[in-house]
Amino acid sequence: MKTNALRLLDAAKIPYETVTYMVDESDLSATHVAEQLGEDIACVFKTLVLRGDKTGIFVCIIPGDKEVDLKKAARASGNKSCAMIRMQELLPVTGYIRGGCSPIGMKKQYPMFIHESCLGFDKIYVSAGCRGMQVHIKTEELIKYGKMDVADLIAG
Repeated sequence: MKTNALRLLDAAKIPYETVTYMVDESDLSATHVAEQLGEDIACVFKTLVLRGDKTGIFVCIIPGDKEVDLKKAARASGNKSCAMIRMQELLPVTGYIRGGCSPIGMKKQYPMFIHESCLGFDKIYVSAGCRGMQVHIKTEELIKYGKMDVADLIAG
């Protein structure tokens, strides 16, 4: 099955691998995904969509077991404050559902910020744009393709 994210990567001639896993509707966490993949959670990234008070919608991609620091995310994105968008906004804003939100191929090209820990990995996992599938992609390729800024986005 080819998702929009995968079609876009193919069109851009960016190499990647897809990995499927069993979806548990009661646990859509990245921690569950990492367990299913048998991977270190530090290299399985989740995609969060936020709204800043000045810039509007922006995206943070962070390690799956971490929480976004809203102050750091606001600062990185040029906002004074920010908050996660409401769950019912996710599909209309991005084209993706919870548990299948990919930083690749959203409805619009939103500003994207990826946590600096990604630089410690040659490849990372992000959602392929549906529940049950991840993309394993070179970190530098993802950053370049997504026009992502690398920033400190998590607490601690």
